Amino acid sequence: MNTVKVPVILASQSPRRIELLKTIINDFQVIPSKIDEICKADLSPEENAKLLSRKKAVSVAKHKPHHLVIGADTIVVLKEKIIGKPIDTENARQILRQLSGQEHKVITGVSIVHSEIFSAASISRVRIKNLTSNEINSYVKSGEPMDKAGAYAIQGNGSFMVESYDGSYSNIVGLPIDLLKGLLKNQLDFI
Repeated sequence: MNTVKVPVILASQSPRRIELLKTIINDFQVIPSKIDEICKADLSPEENAKLLSRKKAVSVAKHKPHHLVIGADTIVVLKEKIIGKPIDTENARQILRQLSGQEHKVITGVSIVHSEIFSAASISRVRIKNLTSNEINSYVKSGEPMDKAGAYAIQGNGSFMVESYDGSYSNIVGLPIDLLKGLLKNQLDFI
């Protein structure tokens, strides 16, 4: 773990992102952004993830100009269609039925704002096993899928449904640590 030389803010209140960031930065503030997470139809999923992460970081950085602000946004993509967070329990069931037996992409955009803006994205692939209606109903009843892109948490109870994955595990959780470390070191020489 390293110390960054300027005050750091994570523009997210996600407990998963907070825990992941603690693995590389020992002191930071949490100030969630209040942007609407709306994807643009004319952008690729990767570009949307970067754009949303940038908007989150910039919205917080406007009020904290002497800080380094980190924004992140995770998007789940099934057959080139962006799957968002479920709006209700029936939508969560529908999303999980769509993902059942399929491979999808998890794309997390990461942006750093500190006098300049740097953005990048990490892409992982996840294969979900064939899920039964009982498994889907039981998991949705647990409440875990409700604030997650793709309606599942690989690091939580939702791990039972993951058959395999390829790429960064921390990306799938919501903050690709290796990508973030690279941005901090290569672009800003901070870590």
